[in-house]
Amino acid sequence: MRTLGRSGVPVTALGFGAAAIAGLYEDVGEDGAAATIEAAWAAGIRYFDTAPHYGLGLSERRLGAALRGKPRDAYTLSTKVGRLLEPHDGGGDDLAHGFAVPATHRRRWDFSADGVRRSLDDSLTRLGLDRVDLVLLHDPDDHEEQAFAQAYPALEELRSQGVVHAIGAGMNQSRMLTRFVTDTDVDAVLCAGRYTLLEQGALEELLPAAEAAGKSVIVGGVLNSGLLADPGAGARYDYAAAPEHLLRRAVLMRDVTRAHGVELRAAAVRFPFGHPAVASVLVGARSAAQVQDTAERYHRPIPGALWNALRERELLPADAPVPEGHFA
Repeated sequence: MRTLGRSGVPVTALGFGAAAIAGLYEDVGEDGAAATIEAAWAAGIRYFDTAPHYGLGLSERRLGAALRGKPRDAYTLSTKVGRLLEPHDGGGDDLAHGFAVPATHRRRWDFSADGVRRSLDDSLTRLGLDRVDLVLLHDPDDHEEQAFAQAYPALEELRSQGVVHAIGAGMNQSRMLTRFVTDTDVDAVLCAGRYTLLEQGALEELLPAAEAAGKSVIVGGVLNSGLLADPGAGARYDYAAAPEHLLRRAVLMRDVTRAHGVELRAAAVRFPFGHPAVASVLVGARSAAQVQDTAERYHRPIPGALWNALRERELLPADAPVPEGHFA
């Protein structure tokens, strides 16, 4: 267990990212989603992250149903604000946004103070729970000033009222997250895809700023949309087909890790923990078997020679910190 900044909110080193169970890329049935969440619990994971965006609320509904029978103080739950879901009867599916679910709602961006409060209320209804522990502004890339002027103060007020215990932002970039860390009193930020074995953009400013400010970074997208899980034909990067040069780099990394008796995805899950600002790594899964595989590989020792070999092949920067020893 680690604590998010100075909030007192605990998270497990491995967290469960609940996008995949909402039909990310392909359908996931109710029973399969429930079994996946239960496998995460059995593996000792006690931090769960969701969002209205994931499957048009399906992720929140499924996660809430699965956690409802668990002791509420035994786990930490985060969701996100910034997209309101409005009923839509146009038919079709939501695959244009990446989810194999019926398009029963449409998303509307809203980073106003009222939008933040409404979004959280709607999330609690879908979850069927009395509270969430951490609320994150979700992808405010094109709404930067409204997010800082209206949405963030609303989160700060909710925290001061005790409605939530920790606040922050979650994005697929590090520049604006660095601004949140330096210019506001967030407890944590969720950085997806920008601090992985494949790329370390967050190491330049975000991670040092978070460490200096005593704030936490949650790392998502640690497998770069699957490229570091299986770098083969059809592999994805940032939710799209992986560019050829990144695919070649991932294959080279896989060759190095295998030479040291380690699967690439195991090294990828462990890598972010080399930096002291990283509190948790979110892993997504669509099946119980995937959860079990990730948990098992997370606990396997990784020899220091592997990291050195990646550096020697110029596949990992010399200044990138790496985890030491065995994680119990």
